[in-house]
Amino acid sequence: MEWKRKDLIGLEELESKEIEIILNVADSFKDVSSRSVKKVPALRGKTVVNLFFEPSTRTRTSFELAAKRLSADVLSFDVSSSSVSKGETIVDTAKNIEAMKVDCFIVRHSISGAPLIISKNVSCSVINAGDGCHEHPTQALLDLFTVKEKFGKIKGIRISIIGDILHSRVARSNIWGFKKLKADVTVCGPPPLIPKEIEKIGVKITFNIDSAIENSDIVYLLRLQKERQKENFLPSLKEYSFLYGIDEERYEKIKSKVFIMHPGPMNRGIEIKSEVAEKNNSLILQQVTNGIAIRMAVLYLTIGRKI
Repeated sequence: MEWKRKDLIGLEELESKEIEIILNVADSFKDVSSRSVKKVPALRGKTVVNLFFEPSTRTRTSFELAAKRLSADVLSFDVSSSSVSKGETIVDTAKNIEAMKVDCFIVRHSISGAPLIISKNVSCSVINAGDGCHEHPTQALLDLFTVKEKFGKIKGIRISIIGDILHSRVARSNIWGFKKLKADVTVCGPPPLIPKEIEKIGVKITFNIDSAIENSDIVYLLRLQKERQKENFLPSLKEYSFLYGIDEERYEKIKSKVFIMHPGPMNRGIEIKSEVAEKNNSLILQQVTNGIAIRMAVLYLTIGRKI
């Protein structure tokens, strides 16, 4: 099977073989970042534009490094100084930049569906770097890559995603990705933060973190998406941390058999204690490292073989 898509909008739309293609290409690119000269000419002459309408550290930096390590030219779009602040639509912004003969937009936006809308109005490639509460596909892909690297497989791996599932685009993409590759997925969190009928897409539900941890190979912690919550879902952060956070006591129960993951940014002291985040079975920094290889793969597949 060959990659034939112009865009990467979400994992829901991908077949399992397409996900495996990305993981395999990422594996071939991973060693580039370990070389003395961290660059290959795969995207020489291509131009990649970062259209970030929301703050980002890891994703934006990772995409920029990925593009540069493939020898692409990179333009980072500053929303605060652009015509968007004057009322220009995101479609007009994209069309005007595309008229300068760019090859790819990497889009992050607070509104679900914004990357899809842009993709339908431009001919160049569009990669979703996170849209509203919809999806964050490259985060899920780097998580899949990290799990496969650690365990040698994804099929049959038991992963529990814990926290604010309702507002998390990372959770949605991970559920689609892990389920398509035959992992066993459980979601856990306060009842108001678990989407209704989520079990219909094949995940298990528990409201007890100790139960979730006991039956997992991977514990995937999420931060509370306070910027997306329209109402107060929890009595207090202290209570949330007590019921759903990983502290030293919980860590001692799982340290011999469970690996910890987190997409960042971490709210240290809430969903995870600082000392736990630094433990040997934390894969958090490995996730960050693998993000570059995954984004190199996605960029290469979407625009690298176009003439």
